[in-house]
Amino acid sequence: MPTDVPGARSPEDGQPDAYRQPKGVERYGVEPVPDDQRTVRWYDLFQIIFNVMLNPGLILIGGLAVVSGLSFWAAVTAQVLGVLIAFCAYTVMATVGVDYGLPGIVSTRAFLGIAASRWLVSLLRAVSSAFWFAFQTLAGAMGILAVLDAWLGVKPPLIAVSLAFAVLQASVALFGYGSLKWLSKVAFPVKLVILGYLLWLLANHRAPGFAPSEVFSYSGSAGWKWAVFAVWVNAVAAAWFSQVTDAADYCRYSKSRKDMWIGTMAAALLGTAGSAFFGAYAAAASLGTTANAFEVIPGLGVGPVTLVLVLVVLLLDNWTVNVLNVYTGGLALANLATRLGRFWSTLVVAAAGTALAAFPALIDGFNDSMSAMGNVFAPLVGVILADYVVIKRGRLDVPALFDPHGPYRYTGGVNILALAWSALGALAFLALPDTVLPIPLVALASGVGYVLTVRMLPARPERTAPRVDAPGERGLPVHSS
Repeated sequence: MPTDVPGARSPEDGQPDAYRQPKGVERYGVEPVPDDQRTVRWYDLFQIIFNVMLNPGLILIGGLAVVSGLSFWAAVTAQVLGVLIAFCAYTVMATVGVDYGLPGIVSTRAFLGIAASRWLVSLLRAVSSAFWFAFQTLAGAMGILAVLDAWLGVKPPLIAVSLAFAVLQASVALFGYGSLKWLSKVAFPVKLVILGYLLWLLANHRAPGFAPSEVFSYSGSAGWKWAVFAVWVNAVAAAWFSQVTDAADYCRYSKSRKDMWIGTMAAALLGTAGSAFFGAYAAAASLGTTANAFEVIPGLGVGPVTLVLVLVVLLLDNWTVNVLNVYTGGLALANLATRLGRFWSTLVVAAAGTALAAFPALIDGFNDSMSAMGNVFAPLVGVILADYVVIKRGRLDVPALFDPHGPYRYTGGVNILALAWSALGALAFLALPDTVLPIPLVALASGVGYVLTVRMLPARPERTAPRVDAPGERGLPVHSS
């Protein structure tokens, strides 16, 4: 029996994979979460996702968009539109978690082949998670330095603060989903109150440019110019397309699809709007000279109490989002190195993200990094969604995901058609300008091309798990073995 099958025994210790982790941490890695443990409701999921979206990194993106020349409202709209585009795909893939209790990365075995999922997508997602962990850490560390400088007149090295901050954030992710839910519940009301207060401070500051009427009418050097607007829509969409395979990770403990849809989409749009509004407000108030809101606020001459509140919100903001970055990255790596299990895989990703946090140049290269991620993930996600929704009609054979000789082996563990269309889409992405919004266009074209090609080829037999309908419940596939 393969060692990554749920309940399989490893030859090294004779114990089930799920139990070879330290005591007190989440047991479930690549294996499905049992049905009786899927009890998370929409409001719990809302708090988790909202905390993900309301963070220093996304606040900084709102400010960067203004500094690049966009008007206040154009910057906010670009960020929300980019997230809306990505989450149309994101919430579809989240159904894998709700229906089967699986991490999203494991489900890609069904679409791309077991080997391609483990050796290609897992590595891409682990690297992407480490990048996002470092980006968020650096954004928060820059704010912390501004606060310490204004409050105590000290400014430690950015790299030292980033590394210390990274270690603090990674610690909670190691314990698993329960710690994520707990941290979100604690942070959610505190962050809302403090950010609301800080926004009030910005709006009531007496310096020119800070009044709401002035900020809302701020036009920037480019205004709504499509060429600049499209760059930011694509950058934000690319950032979240790279995390579509993580969608199921947050939802594998959800009680129903309805809870998932409401909690995820509402939190994504409201959280993004809040981050974009806050970041763009501070940047527009500075007349487009400072991108980081947490550098603008300490410069307003505020007292020590306010500076402490800024520190608190920075810690909570970064902590909540980066715990999830490392958690999902750990699941991705666990899909590759199944014997490591979730805990040790998470530790590896946390270490990689902490190392990357020592390179502040990640902030300046944000758009280039997102373009590279979009080039890879846009066609890949398009093919995955097309296979899941159109070819497999939302059904997966769970035991086959762990069977190296089953129907998801394809050709040597690789779905050659899926990777071919992903590669073609990546080439098309390179040739397309930002003005045509290549993220959704390439995803759609790659998916359509894949489906048409599959339809033209002879059908291959494929087992799917039987389905049952339970009134008032999910109407989910039965997990057979």
